[in-house]
Amino acid sequence: MGSSIVVSDANFAAEVVQKSYEKPVLVDFFAQWCGPCQMLKPVLEKLTQEYDFVLAKVDIDQNPELASTYGIEGVPDVRVVSHGELSNGFVGMLPEAEIRDLLAQLGLKSELELGLEAVREAIAANNPAQAKQQFDQLFQKYPEDRKLILEAAKFLLSLNQLEPAQKMLATIQEHEKGYFAEAQAIKAMIQFQQETDNPVIESELDQQFSNASKLALEQNYEAALQGFLAIVGKDRKYKNDGARKAMIAIFDLLGDDHPLTKGYRKQLMLTLY
Repeated sequence: MGSSIVVSDANFAAEVVQKSYEKPVLVDFFAQWCGPCQMLKPVLEKLTQEYDFVLAKVDIDQNPELASTYGIEGVPDVRVVSHGELSNGFVGMLPEAEIRDLLAQLGLKSELELGLEAVREAIAANNPAQAKQQFDQLFQKYPEDRKLILEAAKFLLSLNQLEPAQKMLATIQEHEKGYFAEAQAIKAMIQFQQETDNPVIESELDQQFSNASKLALEQNYEAALQGFLAIVGKDRKYKNDGARKAMIAIFDLLGDDHPLTKGYRKQLMLTLY
């Protein structure tokens, strides 16, 4: 989507300043002898294949006047140019995730993000066939991407294709922080679906758990949390602590900052202790 170019004093104005009126330009001031520069280079090159920006590479030893003009004191030093205005980016080697955050701040979206937006639009338009086709295309390019796997698993869950959804989620391991919590939450939603599809009602608690599971699937999370909390208060051991685990799964799904998570986490603690 983007492009990469070697820049010097001779073409800086044309390839950086002028191009910045069309799309953001990241100017990578580097040196051949700089280890972190060589580590950063492939990361930036990779991102140009996903995001629509220009990567302008400036060797400070070959272009000392440019380095002096822009006050480059250490490398790598990445500056951002947009609409002719140069601003600070970052100095040193940054993790890829933080560079992606910088690109997001510039209003850029990756090819994968744009693809997922198209998938969501197809789902909202009740066109699962088109959504599946778009998922297939994205998996051809990004077969290991965790965000894509999570979105696809949620899509399969919505189609009640529970077994393939579970297989996808099984590829996400516990050490993959952030992704693993969401994967566990989706697994819980699959269990809620199984509970709703094949309820075994032999007691009042069975009925309450089935009702709460159905409410969770309907995204009526507050009512679901109320139902599961009532079960915790009556019988902590029910379904091997299943009601408490169900609440934790909903917390993971909503995120730590959601008002329901904050409120019901306190209520759960009070009920338990």
